[in-house]
Amino acid sequence: MTNSSRVVIIGAGIVGTNVADELVQRGWTNITVLDQGPLDMPGGSTSHAPGLVFQTNASKTMSLFAKYTVQKLLSLDCFNQVGGLEVATTEARYEDLKRKLGYAQSWGIEARLVDAAECKRIYPLLNEEIVLGGLHIPSDGLALAARSVQLLIERTREAGVVYLGSTPVTGVEHDGGRVTGVQTPGGVIPADIVISCAGFWGVEVGAMVGMQIPLLPLAHQYVKTGPVPELKGRNELPNGATLPILRHQDQDLYYREHGERYGIGSYAHRPMPVVAADLGLTPKHVDEHNMPSRLDFTFEDFAEPWEASKEILPGLREAEIEDGFNGIFSFTPDGGPIVGQSRDVEGFYVAEAVWVTHSAGVARAVAQLLTDGASEIDLGECDVDRFEDVQLAPSYVSETSQQNFVEIYDVLHPLQPKESPRNLRVSPFNARHRELGGYFLEGAGWERPYWFEANAALLDELPAEWQPPARDSWSARYSSPIAAVEAWKTRTAVAMYDMTPLKRLEISGPGAVALLQRLTTGDVAKKPGAVTYCLLLNDHGGIRSDITVARLDEETFQVGANGNIDLAYFTREARRQRAEDPTQWAQVRDITGGTCCIGLWGPLAREVVSAISSDDFSNDGLRYFRAKKATIGGVPVTVMRLSYVGELGWEIYTTADNGQRLWDVLWAAGQPHGIVAAGRAAFSALRLEKGYRSWGTDMTTEHDPYESGLGFAVKTAKESFVGKSAIEGWTEDTPGRRLRCLTVDDGRSMVLGKEPVFYKDEPVGYVTSAAYGYSIGKPIAYAYLPSTVTEGDAVEIEYFGARVRATVTPEPLFDPEMKRLRG
Repeated sequence: MTNSSRVVIIGAGIVGTNVADELVQRGWTNITVLDQGPLDMPGGSTSHAPGLVFQTNASKTMSLFAKYTVQKLLSLDCFNQVGGLEVATTEARYEDLKRKLGYAQSWGIEARLVDAAECKRIYPLLNEEIVLGGLHIPSDGLALAARSVQLLIERTREAGVVYLGSTPVTGVEHDGGRVTGVQTPGGVIPADIVISCAGFWGVEVGAMVGMQIPLLPLAHQYVKTGPVPELKGRNELPNGATLPILRHQDQDLYYREHGERYGIGSYAHRPMPVVAADLGLTPKHVDEHNMPSRLDFTFEDFAEPWEASKEILPGLREAEIEDGFNGIFSFTPDGGPIVGQSRDVEGFYVAEAVWVTHSAGVARAVAQLLTDGASEIDLGECDVDRFEDVQLAPSYVSETSQQNFVEIYDVLHPLQPKESPRNLRVSPFNARHRELGGYFLEGAGWERPYWFEANAALLDELPAEWQPPARDSWSARYSSPIAAVEAWKTRTAVAMYDMTPLKRLEISGPGAVALLQRLTTGDVAKKPGAVTYCLLLNDHGGIRSDITVARLDEETFQVGANGNIDLAYFTREARRQRAEDPTQWAQVRDITGGTCCIGLWGPLAREVVSAISSDDFSNDGLRYFRAKKATIGGVPVTVMRLSYVGELGWEIYTTADNGQRLWDVLWAAGQPHGIVAAGRAAFSALRLEKGYRSWGTDMTTEHDPYESGLGFAVKTAKESFVGKSAIEGWTEDTPGRRLRCLTVDDGRSMVLGKEPVFYKDEPVGYVTSAAYGYSIGKPIAYAYLPSTVTEGDAVEIEYFGARVRATVTPEPLFDPEMKRLRG
């Protein structure tokens, strides 16, 4: 794609106009922006947005988007930086604010925790008697969204961007897997690239290219009061504000000034889903009170929030509700935006479910995708391809999006699973897991056992050195000391792990080798039976994913991937390769659902397998990082000599119909050797003891192989691969930061991830992954730290406002010579 590409942007709200502006800044001018509403007020979510921008978020990506949005709106003189104040009226919320302070420090946002008296000083109208404390973020504030849109239209028009208001899109044309134009009542506008920034209309636009956009429009209540005596004379302008924006999350409420009036936003009501197609075409006249995104106010839903508002802000007792509406905006199954290119139609991009808070940040990311090939901010959490097929079902999107609305201001644990829908995807071992008392959490629709109550009886046998310390109440949630038993048995006997939910792809055909050689950092052109650990990089050397590639025969590979984002990438690249050379076609198939996998690991693993298989599982018969076909207990399997927990053993694959039988024969053969079923809690701890990275937490596209400690997976002798030119000349000595292993000095204080790390009392990094290391008797954390922080240095991790001392420690912590792993 070049700056001469014909670009059509659908939607002239704060996202679409920002995308146009970001492209113009990068030299692109062949751009047309369409909106079905009038350009002075298109009538979408931007037209009624109250404009509150709170930057601090558990997601680094979302926080960085918000930080850039603040920066850009300030440059446009469209941001009133009054600051933000989040208050707590319950102990649970006050503790959560401590955690949020940690996020702010991790992501580089100035913030401070203040007591009730300081909250009153910052916000004089507050009822300090019910407030325990607050989080103050001076750089938060109010976006002047509608004004910024008009300024962006004006300056991009000067650069040659064409804007067409009152122009509905009736179709998106595509041919041969590529977008070709956009249909309107006035004719077809030719396009090489189409970017849908249609907001809650995005579902309908996506359907025009056969794309399912997992988005649900929901109405959200907002009211304006009449004059409030305590605000009289504070603000000169009718919509002026000088007080910080205020969030009262214990009651699902937020507040901002409109001159002498208050604006109150409420999530404290039932979800109100909307079908955008039912709204009809936007009229040619739109004003503040008449727009498609503004529905009639339902007073009965605001009765309790109004009483709560008068309690937190006593000045409201002398005011009345003057105006109210139910404004439509977008929710998704996981609360994140939907950004990226269609897997099936080249050139069709989306930037949907984007709130004003993150608008300019998302727009810059889209522009960077188009002009540079990659966003500088990792997009994994908002990639359009991150959802599994089951998560695209309308019923799933509706239920989970509404639940996200209900929980938007709730205090949620990072491991807290959805209560519904559940049991969408279960492995063939699920019945056995339930018999063993599996405790399940959910991920990507899969039911994943974290530990098994059947192993509780072994707690009495657990040696003293393996006994885990008591945890604090937060880290103890979704945790169990049974995980210590399962880790102990993995290290001393043998355990079975369900690896079925891990994404598996089959890549086959005459072009399979060429595809994988071009996209991966490893040399996969080895003889059948070889397994290669390698990386997928973007053009800038950032890590798209880490994968294992097993060559099963000359033209067939099994790829252990990280999710649907990898599937989309391989699918897209295979299509491009075939277009360039039809003889080099490669088929990419997701085989996860039709197969299953057991990780059989531990020093007694060979004893178990040898009792039920005549195949050779010795080092001579199957070396480390090799694969072969075998039969175990009469079940045909593919066995790979891999181990994510750092013990002798194999990943054993078979078809789903043979899964339960495979479990049963291994389970029976393991009884004389003390076999246990083990869950993800033990698995996560054991993998950190070995220093194995997890994509999405320990490395993303924001990290390169060398700072992530994965330089060994890059075969620089290869002639070429995606990202090679970007990392040419880089070595283990070049990074300015490194992923470091930390061990907690007191041997008991837990952290969970994303906490800030301090060195010499300055925040210098953040925790990526953390777990209790049962084998070493200490909590473990991994964190990105400046390269000047070296092994042996003392650091501190801030956990709920308290500093936990830790030491930078050589890795791996367990079996550094790999003797156990290699058997």
